[in-house]
Amino acid sequence: MNGHERTLTMLGGNVVREYIVSIDDQARRMAYAVVESQTPLLHHHASFQVFPHEDGIARLVWTTDFLPDDLAAEIQARVDRGSQVMKQTIEAEAKGTVR
Repeated sequence: MNGHERTLTMLGGNVVREYIVSIDDQARRMAYAVVESQTPLLHHHASFQVFPHEDGIARLVWTTDFLPDDLAAEIQARVDRGSQVMKQTIEAEAKGTVR
């Protein structure tokens, strides 16, 4: 993180620069936009929000809006991979095994 910006390096070496649009701790929501990427995006805005779920479990909803539409398969693959990494990280932290 650098102020409102963060830089991520994806599998395969793609570097993505994002702008954190808002963080709402009370709503448990964060919104961000990709401002620089090797992927030819015309527009990208996304958010994460955590909602209470049954039995004390939480549900994370990740919404992503982007253009052009023909990047849907690539964006979906990144969302799927990001979801796996978040799940593994959250579960490891809950078990106390995050380093």
